[in-house]
Amino acid sequence: MRNILIIGAGRSSASLINYLLEKSVSEKLQITIADISIDLAESIIKNHENAKAMVLDIFDEKSRVSAIKNADIVVSMLPARFHIEVAKDCITYKKNMVTASYVSDEMKALDAEVKAQGLVFMNEIGLDPGVDHMSAMKVIDRIRENDAKMLLFESFTGGLVAPESDTNLWNYKFTWNPRNVVLAGQGGAAKFIQEGTYKYIPYHKLFRRTEILNLPNVGKFEAYANRDSLKYIKTYGLENILTMYRGTIRRVGFSRAWNLFVQLGMTDDSYTLEGSEHMSYREFTNSFLGYNPHDSVELKLRSYLKIDQDDIMWEKLLELNIFDHTKKVGLKNATPAQVLQKILMDSWTLKKEDKDMIVMQHKFGYEYQNEKRQIESTMVVLGEDQTYTAMAKTVGLPVAIATLLILNKKITTPGVQIPITKEVYDPILKELEGHGIVFNEIKTPYLGYNPDIVIG
Repeated sequence: MRNILIIGAGRSSASLINYLLEKSVSEKLQITIADISIDLAESIIKNHENAKAMVLDIFDEKSRVSAIKNADIVVSMLPARFHIEVAKDCITYKKNMVTASYVSDEMKALDAEVKAQGLVFMNEIGLDPGVDHMSAMKVIDRIRENDAKMLLFESFTGGLVAPESDTNLWNYKFTWNPRNVVLAGQGGAAKFIQEGTYKYIPYHKLFRRTEILNLPNVGKFEAYANRDSLKYIKTYGLENILTMYRGTIRRVGFSRAWNLFVQLGMTDDSYTLEGSEHMSYREFTNSFLGYNPHDSVELKLRSYLKIDQDDIMWEKLLELNIFDHTKKVGLKNATPAQVLQKILMDSWTLKKEDKDMIVMQHKFGYEYQNEKRQIESTMVVLGEDQTYTAMAKTVGLPVAIATLLILNKKITTPGVQIPITKEVYDPILKELEGHGIVFNEIKTPYLGYNPDIVIG
């Protein structure tokens, strides 16, 4: 039996583990799930004969090394900042490694050692990053192979709630790490290029600069710019591209409402609130408003944000109970972002029967024989329930498939890498289609930059 070690049994691991368990007999696999919570790991494997759960504290070097030494390949589903210790052990004990996380500078620095050992360290093999890379490169390579010139690449991804489970005014529920949602867009201006001109959107303006998307058979959405679209120009070999833009998809109206939190300062994660554990939701909201003993918190907020009482934005705020004086924050030394996350989780956590939805769209503009053309490629995936979500499926399945391909020596090119080569994306995308992760292409008139930009 070949031992696959999976470190981390969080919300994106269910489909990954289920896939490998289904393959365990035919592929002679033993699956070891290592997590700080043995109950969580055991709840996923459900006494499967080819799986075992173990307690693992990633900071316990002795236990971590022992688990890695006994593995044939290691999958790290830990938060990105913890991958590096696992990676160093994988080099020491000559183990291939797979993660769904962005390649950090620390991970990139290991490339020479990884290549020297002949190892494959596959990163960014989840959804976004992951499926976006593979589906984009498949079309980009095809365009270039036909001697066409790429002019435009735009890519959008959204983790959303499925229409039948869309039960709040925000048209949104958490389908992945809530903290990442609250902190989205922070850490510098969004950077991209449109029609040969570099563009920058500072964080405080990000959610008022949205692009309207009309997706075939799905509906109307909006997208705000990701933090750095430019870094993939070199990665994708698009050095002379005129337009490069990557964005996050939301239902129309979400960004305008989210901007209210940004303007108040509630998404700030740089300082802690005094006595936060004793604060009520109402006191938290009031802490961002000026002092006026004669006006209510509600009136002060509407005045500050210039919201009318009959505005849907006001209804969205009321729905979140941010003026509730009975609900306590209960978090000691919390940042504003942490408190906001707690408030939102009350309303936006998926219920057991809820379904989520992943939407991804790429736009490829290119010139072929002096004619400008455009392709739109769209993927929509629906989840099954609170556990087997579309997010878990689109993150976990690419990780699982890549792991097995590496183990079976179908992917052999060594180094710290992401899935942008045919060796990687061809077999994975083909197998994903059998699981309902399919891209549908249509040809559209070449538009260049999108004129439907909403600027507030």
